[in-house]
Amino acid sequence: MTDTRSIPTIELRDGDPIPQLGFGVFQVPPAETATAVFTALEAGYRHLDTAAAYGNEAEVGQAVRASGLDRGEVFLTTKCFNDDQGYDKARHAFDASLKRLEYDYVDLYLIHWPVPAHDRYVDTWRAFIELQQEGLIRSIGVSNFQPPHLERLIEETGVTPSVNQVELHPLFAQRGLRRVHEDLGIVTEAWSPLGQGRELGEPVIKEIAARHDRTPAQVIIRWHLQLRNVVIPKSVTPERITENIDVFGFELDSDDMAAIEALDAGERIGPDPDTFVRPQ
Repeated sequence: MTDTRSIPTIELRDGDPIPQLGFGVFQVPPAETATAVFTALEAGYRHLDTAAAYGNEAEVGQAVRASGLDRGEVFLTTKCFNDDQGYDKARHAFDASLKRLEYDYVDLYLIHWPVPAHDRYVDTWRAFIELQQEGLIRSIGVSNFQPPHLERLIEETGVTPSVNQVELHPLFAQRGLRRVHEDLGIVTEAWSPLGQGRELGEPVIKEIAARHDRTPAQVIIRWHLQLRNVVIPKSVTPERITENIDVFGFELDSDDMAAIEALDAGERIGPDPDTFVRPQ
């Protein structure tokens, strides 16, 4: 088990610290979620990322309770999906998520996608602001937002998201968006941080891994951490879950970091946030 004190945190603009390395459950079947999350908590993870759209919020909550950890020891994120946007619907969606999790607050609540075609993300954000003021959410943020979406939220509400969770991996390093986040004081969080496994076979990454006596996955996670990204790898394999958190005993040098950054090809795996509405 990794000593949880070794996992760095980043202070969000709301004032709460977010563990920089977390455990994601995207595409983890509900029947496997509780076991995977329990294994992750035993391994030392204290940051869990789920979403209403994943269909496994209830199992995440069950695993936290089964772990015996106090609720305050676990940083819990969930998300409001596209059809639940709009002020009233977002509030109802949040209530439903709390009931599934069986907790009375979440640490971070995200608008899952901007869905500009529906033009409801500003009203959704107003609901988030009120829910935070009511003490039901510690920090509020967004996911998959582009700079114009972020700018509009800030201009129309005066409240800047604490986090933007976006697709980010060596072949899609999002340098421009990361600079925007830095300017606005928004924390960058990476989903699909390993490029859904595609980048594990990259010769540059394999060479760096061999030199450090680490796995390619560990090298990529370490790259994210040194960029000050929050990173949420996911797995249902106990060995991988443990391997992905064992990244605090080595450091990449500037040449390693530059070599990985040079892999950036602007290759997005997931949907385009400017056009995505719902899965087909």
